[in-house]
Amino acid sequence: MKYALVVLDSPSSGTASATAARFAEALISRGHELSQVFFFDAGADTGLSSRVAMQGELDTVGLWRSVAATHGVELVVCVASALRRGVIDVTEAQRHEKPGSTLDEAFSIGGLGRLVEASAEADRLVTFGGRSS
Repeated sequence: MKYALVVLDSPSSGTASATAARFAEALISRGHELSQVFFFDAGADTGLSSRVAMQGELDTVGLWRSVAATHGVELVVCVASALRRGVIDVTEAQRHEKPGSTLDEAFSIGGLGRLVEASAEADRLVTFGGRSS
C-alpha cells in the first residue's frame, strides 16, 4: 500500500512529528511505500535547520533525516507555512533578501499542489497533529 503523511504540529508544540516519524518507519518496515511527508501549519517548524534537541529530548529532525536518507522519502514543507515561521531555502532567502537558508538539507519547500499530487497517488493519506475543537 502507498502512503502519504501530513504533519501539523511542530516538535516543540507536541508529539505529532515524532509519532509520524515512528509511524513512517513502521509502515516501511512492513513493506508499505511512503512517497511523501508534507509539513503544514506549525509542522513547518520541523524543517528548521537551527533546531537543537536538548539533552534527554528526542531529536525529531534527526528522525526525519534518517527516514529521508534511508528510504528516499520526500520531506516537503508548505511554502506559506514555512515563510510565516522563517523557514526558508536559498531561493526564498534570495527572493526576500534574507541572509541565508534556514531549511534543513533533508527537506524541500513546496506548495499545496505537492500535497494534492501525493494524496492523489497514495492509497492512504494519514494526518498527525492539529487542533481539536
